[in-house]
Amino acid sequence: MPTVKSAAKRMRRSRVQNDQNRMWRSRLRTQIKNVRSAESPEAAQVALNEAIPVIDRTASRGIIHQNAAARQKSRLTKFVRQMTEAA
Repeated sequence: MPTVKSAAKRMRRSRVQNDQNRMWRSRLRTQIKNVRSAESPEAAQVALNEAIPVIDRTASRGIIHQNAAARQKSRLTKFVRQMTEAA
């Protein structure tokens, strides 16, 4: 256990931030799964429109890197486009 008061506070804050980061990362993964598991191109497009803001938000919070967010958005968009062309 920390002996310094500021270290104890830092530990508490770290725990809270860790929980929040875990929540956002879980939300991100769920949105990506929703896009990939969509049954129709229309459902995939709706899921993509919901996923993109979540991806941007996690990147802006520093949970994932900006380039990783851009890569995810690009891959998901490509996936939905291919789904639409195939249908």
